[in-house]
Amino acid sequence: MKVESIAISAEKGIRKIPVDSVVLVRNHGIKGDAHAGPWHRQVSFLATEAIERVKKAGLNVGFGDFAENIATSGIDWPSILVGTRVRLGRSALLEITQIGKRCHTKCDIFKVVGDCVMPREGVFARVLVGGRITPGDRIQLIILPENNQNRAVSRQTF
Repeated sequence: MKVESIAISAEKGIRKIPVDSVVLVRNHGIKGDAHAGPWHRQVSFLATEAIERVKKAGLNVGFGDFAENIATSGIDWPSILVGTRVRLGRSALLEITQIGKRCHTKCDIFKVVGDCVMPREGVFARVLVGGRITPGDRIQLIILPENNQNRAVSRQTF
């Protein structure tokens, strides 16, 4: 399990631009990203495997095109429980706060790309411990005992 790409944007609802590294800030998110702030969706994750499935379906997409902050390999994000901790690189620690999201309007991403996998497969987190991360960093999932007891209630899908 590792970080494949990191992307940020100055505005919400648009594609993000891949970058070489970012700084995660406690209780804020990614420094310089539009989604950062004091809320539960500070950082977004999407599996590279999901992006690849959309590519195979004929869409010309790549990292950042679904407004994901962190594209990963080796993790089935929709099966992860809310409350799971995610260690990125040497020091960063995040907590999964939401699985999927509701899209009330078709954003620019949907209009340009023709589909958006974030509502179905995107995962959102808040930053518990900050740090610098780069593509290639290892990811460790930490499943807390209380999360194993009630999988169906913990999972949010939209």
